Amino acid sequence: MPIIKSAIKKLRADRKKTKLNKAIKTKAAGLITSFRKMATKENLPEVFSAIDKAAKRRVFHPKKADRLKSRLAKMLTGKK
Repeated sequence: MPIIKSAIKKLRADRKKTKLNKAIKTKAAGLITSFRKMATKENLPEVFSAIDKAAKRRVFHPKKADRLKSRLAKMLTGKK
């Protein structure tokens, strides 16, 4: 455990950020999984939104977000 006052504050902030980031990542991953099981045009904007939010918060790397969105969009067209 940290002893210095600033380190204690940093630990508290890190725990809060970790909790928020985990929630964002879990939501995005759940939506991606559900979209892969049943891909429809109506679900796509919701999934894209969750992926973009995760990329904005740097939970996902921006290029990973682009790659995920590209692959999910391909699923709708049926291309391999």
